[in-house]
Amino acid sequence: MLTIGCHLSIAKGFAAMGEDALALGANTFAFFTRNPRGGAMRALDMDDVERLRAMLAEHDFGPLVAHAPYTYNPCSAKEHARAFALEAMREDLERLEVLPGNLYNFHPGAHVGQGVERGIELIVDALCSVMEPHQRTQVLLETMAGKGTEVGSSFEELARIIEGVEDRRPELAGKLGVCLDTCHVSDAGYDIVHDLDGVLADFDRLIGLERLKAVHVNDSKNPCGAHKDRHACIGEGYLGSDGLGGGEQVFARIVSHRALRNLPFILETPNDAAGYAREISLLRSLADRSGESA
Repeated sequence: MLTIGCHLSIAKGFAAMGEDALALGANTFAFFTRNPRGGAMRALDMDDVERLRAMLAEHDFGPLVAHAPYTYNPCSAKEHARAFALEAMREDLERLEVLPGNLYNFHPGAHVGQGVERGIELIVDALCSVMEPHQRTQVLLETMAGKGTEVGSSFEELARIIEGVEDRRPELAGKLGVCLDTCHVSDAGYDIVHDLDGVLADFDRLIGLERLKAVHVNDSKNPCGAHKDRHACIGEGYLGSDGLGGGEQVFARIVSHRALRNLPFILETPNDAAGYAREISLLRSLADRSGESA
């Protein structure tokens, strides 16, 4: 069965997210570790955490995908911004140990004029500082669209970050992975509409498919190579709309591809709960139909 869900609010606690996921027909979900604009975490309620853990086991959930807030920029030109990102990421990873075996996704950051080389160096420094070999949470670099001075819009840049961390701290081997965002990779110039196999072959050559641990499954309001990062609902953008050169078959290939189909899929489309339920149902049906015809 396809492992799929969407971003949910942590405002009412962990167990409430599990209940919301079940109501949507989901068997995974993503959540921000704290307010997506930043800020302090509230104290953990371990009874609440235990209720969620029981729910996940009872309903056979796949891995959850925690998401770092967008305000973190570990390769900022400003020392105080880098210091905040490191402190918050370290706290996030410590907190996530209460939900062992899950994933922590983050945007590598923007070099803001320092250059890609310096950006990668600072991201490597940050990861080497906040990660520990005993942690049970895997850290995922998200593929980026390449807007502004974002680092991580090419597979080459992501590979260099991973290699940099493992060269400095070999004991962290296996703790780093990648989350592929379908909107972002298309906006970055990877043609997943016409050549998904080729894109994934490039990923495998440069990073290794064993590093691919999750998929953000989103349509895009912009054509391939636009470097814009504007998500659309499934079927309403350049990936899923027939009128824009894509189509339903694009998402059918994504959710059924042998390299992707067993990963957790997370929707980040501009939707309400009813919209997410429809998209979860649609993508499940596409995966089922593709599996039957394989």
